[in-house]
Amino acid sequence: MAENEAAILELADLLRHPEDLDKIPFLKSELTRKKAAVDSQLKLGLKDQLEVTQNGINSIGSGQRIVNQIKEEMMNIDKLCAEAQNMIRDFPNINLVSQVHRNFTQVEAMKANIESFDGRLTDLEALLREDDMDPDNQPNLLRIHYELTQLRDVRDDAMDQIKRASDTSLEGHLQDYFTRLDDVIQWFDDHLESACEKLIPLVRAENHGMVVRLALVIEEEEKSDKKVRAMQDAQREYKDLASRFKSMTSGPKQVRGYKELFLKSIERQAQPKFINAEEPFLEEPSKLPKIMKWYFEELNVVKLGMVNLMPKKWKIYKTYTDIYHRMMHDWLTKFTDNNEMSPPHMLGLIDWNEQYYSRMKKLGYDPMDLQPHVLDNKQLELIRDYRQLIIKSVDQWMDRMFEVDKKSFIERKQDSLDTNENGYFRTKTLGDMWRMLKEQTSIASQSGRTDVAEGVFDAMFRTLKSRQSMWQRMVDDESLKYKQPSAGTDQEGMQVFQDWLVAIANDQIACIDDNEDAGQLSYLTRFQRDLEPLVSPKYMAQANMELESLRDGFVDLGTHCITTFVSLIFKVDFRSTVADFFTQKWYNEYAMKRITTTFDDYIGDYCKVLHHSLLDILIEELADELLVHYLSGVRNKGVKFRRSDPFTEKIKDDVLTAFDFFGNLMRKEELEGMGVTVDFGSIKEKWKVVNFLERMLSAGKGDGLVGVFEEFKGEYWDLGLGWVESVVRARDDCDRGVLSAVKAKAGEMYVERGPETIMSKVK
Repeated sequence: MAENEAAILELADLLRHPEDLDKIPFLKSELTRKKAAVDSQLKLGLKDQLEVTQNGINSIGSGQRIVNQIKEEMMNIDKLCAEAQNMIRDFPNINLVSQVHRNFTQVEAMKANIESFDGRLTDLEALLREDDMDPDNQPNLLRIHYELTQLRDVRDDAMDQIKRASDTSLEGHLQDYFTRLDDVIQWFDDHLESACEKLIPLVRAENHGMVVRLALVIEEEEKSDKKVRAMQDAQREYKDLASRFKSMTSGPKQVRGYKELFLKSIERQAQPKFINAEEPFLEEPSKLPKIMKWYFEELNVVKLGMVNLMPKKWKIYKTYTDIYHRMMHDWLTKFTDNNEMSPPHMLGLIDWNEQYYSRMKKLGYDPMDLQPHVLDNKQLELIRDYRQLIIKSVDQWMDRMFEVDKKSFIERKQDSLDTNENGYFRTKTLGDMWRMLKEQTSIASQSGRTDVAEGVFDAMFRTLKSRQSMWQRMVDDESLKYKQPSAGTDQEGMQVFQDWLVAIANDQIACIDDNEDAGQLSYLTRFQRDLEPLVSPKYMAQANMELESLRDGFVDLGTHCITTFVSLIFKVDFRSTVADFFTQKWYNEYAMKRITTTFDDYIGDYCKVLHHSLLDILIEELADELLVHYLSGVRNKGVKFRRSDPFTEKIKDDVLTAFDFFGNLMRKEELEGMGVTVDFGSIKEKWKVVNFLERMLSAGKGDGLVGVFEEFKGEYWDLGLGWVESVVRARDDCDRGVLSAVKAKAGEMYVERGPETIMSKVK
């Protein structure tokens, strides 16, 4: 159950967004590769384990056979001794005399050893003091070891005899007598340990004599320990029989462990170097190869200079490598197990993994020879975590910046907008956002891995699109406050809101506007150039589609802001004006003139702070929105076109007023040099639809009206029948027959669909 929950949590972390579902093939491939690597290691590990087990079984079987042979031989010897006693006359007396003589000799030897014990210790102390003066050579090492071994044997024999004696009252006195020996042993051990820890410097200094002397001492002690263990095993198994053989009761009695001391010294001399490497690594993780340079240098010293100075059976190079590799593994796992590790440190470990095995291969070791894996096979997890940390950082930065924008936007704070070098309104966080994305791109590029960069860019595409969507939703939500007639405070804060709309629209153009002649590139183009060298050609094809989608999104959002800007003008400034179109009040007022005058004011106010390409869109939107509202005026309350009313002249006057404004707009002083490229001809072409409106109003009942509708529908395929009905109903001579005729003609007609026309906006 716990494993299932852990797996679910892992999947939740990997698939946090709908867009992450696209990563499932990549994740599946990555997990398959990881599983294959683990399976391969398990197979090799199982094979090695089976070989070790089989060798162990063979060794146990061989050892059992040898033990049985020894047992049989010892039983044969015992049998021969028993038979020999019966073959020799007076054997008991002879044996007794022999034992007395042997005991006397042993006592004499023990007495001599005890009497000379202090003197020999004093000599050893003098030799140790001499070696203290020359610790790098210790010329007396072998002599001291030989003499010390003799004195240890004397002590062990004496203590063994006193323990087996019937009177043990002198055991305490004897222990006190040998206390001084323990101090000398400790002194010698300190010399030996010091030499062990300086082995690599000794080899570098070509002090081969010291290294060989040290190896001889350790090797001799290793043999002694093996003998002691063998005797201890034999005494446990055959205690009664073994006690009858002097060779099994004399000599060293305890394992001294100098070989283990030697191995621990290797680890102890390397440990401070690993500890000292921690702080430099934490400060500059990219310099880990330089920090760990000593590691490979020391192994190379062992390989080239120490192997020939040590017993072959020790396999000293492999021994050093195994110890160093285990220490490296333990040192690195302290960092890999740290959940708070920063991206640079993760990257340092990822790079180090490859460099480590590459350099170890130069020293003669394949990756499979070095167990466990130096990073516990967590390199793929580190890569994923490294990528996720960057993605998390991107998401957090984007969230924080958008929260700042949202707060400023909703509260309409003073001085919450900025201006660029051209005087255009801009939000304050746009530049910060793209700088942040560039920094995170740089961090991703440091990994040198396309999978990391591609995962980060996927997240960036996703968050940029999300930002576009959130801006659009927020613009729509805030604009509703001014578009609702019941708001009561239509004008309050509207100018600041419109300033924000202009700033947001300018931001979108800044993201995509390239001016190569002036050497200025848009944010998105620079982002694309940063992206290209970091990803694979296959991913680049996908990235180009994402970039185009972003580019379209920036255009759409910028256009949406301008469209919202224009719609607010009509919803707030012209709410009552457009409601009077085609009513009786319309005939006596100059509504179109008021509207174009207001247009002129808005363009004059915003032409300096709005990007010139958006100024084109603003003018076109004003013309389109005015036309749509004008045509939609036929639905206004109280509209009725009487044959006697001068609606034809009034419509013509309105159109000429609009044309006069838009036609002269390009010649306005404020717009000179602004790069405005609006085509007045295209505006006139769209307004041609008003002519059809007038013709439908003035045409005669019956075939004349139906004919105008047929021509209208033929030119404007998306002409809505509902609007046509409203026009027909607005005629004072409308009846059911006229409506039926128009509807019948609409049902008969087939019009091929084409690009949307202005009539698609008239509902």
